[in-house]
Amino acid sequence: MFGNKGNKPQNRIDCLIGAGTTVEGNITFSGGLRVDGHVHGNVLAAEDKPGTLVLSEQARIEGEIHVSHVVINGTVVGPVYAVEYMELQAKADVTGDVYYRTLEIQLGAVVQGRLVYQPEGKSSNIVSLKPATAD
Repeated sequence: MFGNKGNKPQNRIDCLIGAGTTVEGNITFSGGLRVDGHVHGNVLAAEDKPGTLVLSEQARIEGEIHVSHVVINGTVVGPVYAVEYMELQAKADVTGDVYYRTLEIQLGAVVQGRLVYQPEGKSSNIVSLKPATAD
């Protein structure tokens, strides 16, 4: 958990959903996305590409979040999956389970759900296979 942080978060923001803006539907992005408005849908990083999501204090997302890095200072209603790193800042309010590899929580952040550590190489979507039987 200490030392090697894996992929680094994006240093720049490629897209902004501004305050006063509401998005209805799912969002798929790569690079950096900052949300100051409201999203009613899932927010996903493009497959096999690192994505950094930043939620400001006035931001609200109602849906699932699947990204490599996330910094939350707003409201999330739904589960959050952070493959690499998650930071919950002082005004963060998450209602849903949080899946993380590295987690930083500041004083004042609220999580109403489970905190689930995901070690490297473990996926939350595991399918168990039955052995073949001889006929």
